[in-house]
Amino acid sequence: MTDSPHWAFPSPMQPKQADLAFDLERACGAMVRLASKIPDDAYTAQLLGTERGGNGVVIREDGLVLTIGYLITEAETIWLTTHDGRVVPGHALGYDFATGFGLVLPLQRLDVAPLALGSIAGLDVDDDVFVLSHGGRAHALKAQIFARREFAGYWEYLLEEAIFTAPPHPEWSGAALVDDAGRLVGVGSLFVQEAMGEEIVKGNMFVPIDLLPPILDDMVRMGRAARPPRPWLGLYTNDDDSRVVVGGIAKGGPADQAGVRKGDAVMAVADQRVGSIAEMLRRVWQLGPAGTEIPLTVARGDKVVGISIRSGDRGDYMKKPSLQ
Repeated sequence: MTDSPHWAFPSPMQPKQADLAFDLERACGAMVRLASKIPDDAYTAQLLGTERGGNGVVIREDGLVLTIGYLITEAETIWLTTHDGRVVPGHALGYDFATGFGLVLPLQRLDVAPLALGSIAGLDVDDDVFVLSHGGRAHALKAQIFARREFAGYWEYLLEEAIFTAPPHPEWSGAALVDDAGRLVGVGSLFVQEAMGEEIVKGNMFVPIDLLPPILDDMVRMGRAARPPRPWLGLYTNDDDSRVVVGGIAKGGPADQAGVRKGDAVMAVADQRVGSIAEMLRRVWQLGPAGTEIPLTVARGDKVVGISIRSGDRGDYMKKPSLQ
């Protein structure tokens, strides 16, 4: 999972300063390229790779960098490249599993002007927005919001509302979504394919910046939000015609230890029927914090099986960053 700096949008696709109400050069200057190295024996190494690359955005005068958390999960080394080509080491300061946000502390001065935080409150479907990644105007693109809605991820991840933009691009991990005033309104997460009626629309999903201010101080101080950790099962699931099908299991995780199998279909959580990943996650999280016993009813072939899973804290399975 690495990005490549050797690309550029054709000049006609790049935003033109004359058409903007904000300083594009200054906004692009807040972007850094992020490269991380993860140990081979890390819990996420097999799923996410050991060399990861993407973007980060400076959000404070002290150089604090906001990115998407999977780029820095279990990272043993992080390097940040500024707009003017300087390379400085970074430290994985915090990761919030609920939102997906990650924070990186630069270990040398960046001397980069931060990007101001905005809000998605004033954004609507069909509004124009701008996506910025490291590399200046050649790596910036005018985009359009095509959806604001719930997003459920197969790795036990749920956003009540996410922002979806088009045209799509594969280099938006950790990229900045900015509004027409040049304020940061989202952080790039995934390339997606969305069903819009009978049409399949390709685009990118962004995590709304509104989720950051309530947890930012805790993440800086503690490395995570102060809320109790949610119960984690270690399941990778897919929505399949009103069924939640187990497509994979985290090795050694709670579900693995409880005997859940690939191909099982989760029918109910604590005797309450579920028909989607979002329904399953909400029901699991309602039962209590990490460590809560989670009773599942699964369909396995032509049998119905009851399984009780002692949930865990996802963070306990991950390698912790250390300052050398």
